[in-house]
Amino acid sequence: MDYELIAFETPAALAEEVASRLTRHVQAAAARGDSFRLALSGGRISNDLFRALAAMAADAGVRNAWRCVELFWADERCVPPDHPDSNYRTALELLIVPLGIAPSQVHRLEGELEPAEAARRASAMLRAGASGTKDGLPELDLILLGMGEDGHVASLFPGADSAVVASRSPFLDVVGPKPPPRRVTMSYAQLAAGNEVWVLVSGQGKEIALRNSLRGGAITPLGALLQTKPCTIFTSVGHDERAGS
Repeated sequence: MDYELIAFETPAALAEEVASRLTRHVQAAAARGDSFRLALSGGRISNDLFRALAAMAADAGVRNAWRCVELFWADERCVPPDHPDSNYRTALELLIVPLGIAPSQVHRLEGELEPAEAARRASAMLRAGASGTKDGLPELDLILLGMGEDGHVASLFPGADSAVVASRSPFLDVVGPKPPPRRVTMSYAQLAAGNEVWVLVSGQGKEIALRNSLRGGAITPLGALLQTKPCTIFTSVGHDERAGS
């Protein structure tokens, strides 16, 4: 497995560092005159990250740089966009509105649709909006992921059937063990096609899942992803998670 593990004392410190790194990526793309295609995820640490990014964008130069960003999502709950469980709604309130990101830059997953149709439309949208392809799949500049207590990433949960694991579709409709159960998610192959993948691991009860993910073998969904994709893992759940330490 190929990964970089960066540990922080607190979730706030993690969010600040990731926000700083992401802001530099966005500014560099804007300076080159390029678009920066970014996929977001949900979760508590994402909320902290969005707030940190919005605070940094109080600087006019940083705020203007975000005009080059095209926003996508790694997964979404099958709920309307104004539902409290919607990943889009959280990003809208904490990131999109505070940064003044234009609607034309936002490519949300349509969780209000029938899940299979939402996944089909999401796959077509991503193919149309990505900058290129990698291994036949749309390539994004950066995909941000969290990790759950069971090691899940996006809405790829442990125990998924072989068709989910092997799928070459950009997006899938899946049923997860957490409410709301119906989800639309990037596939393992689509996550692996990202130019960079950052995994933010914070919160209680995740130490064992992280340790198992880094130990080798597809023990968890994060572990399965690491079999095929180098990732940068930012964690605030301890300093000795690396396998063998």
